Amino acid sequence: MTEARGKARPSHSATDEMQRPTVAAALMLAVVTALGLCALVSAPALREAAEIELARVIADEDRDVCGQFGLRPGTTSFTTCSRELANVRQKQSDRDQAAAAGVL
Repeated sequence: MTEARGKARPSHSATDEMQRPTVAAALMLAVVTALGLCALVSAPALREAAEIELARVIADEDRDVCGQFGLRPGTTSFTTCSRELANVRQKQSDRDQAAAAGVL
């Protein structure tokens, strides 16, 4: 009987203190997982919104630049100007990628 009494059980507060870091870690893992899932689910919508915004910005640039030359949207001349601006953008993008790769 003295042996049973000799083995002291940890106090209730000691048990709580040992469980707190585990609960905190589990809570943190749950929050990180939720944020990761949210990002994963919303990524396609964010990408689509970014593409739409880019198209709007490019259309505004085309209208401004081609408009400086008196070309009005909806005309053949404006379409040609817009296409040439797209070529210039593509060439600049190619140069930027080559520079990033160390080719230039």
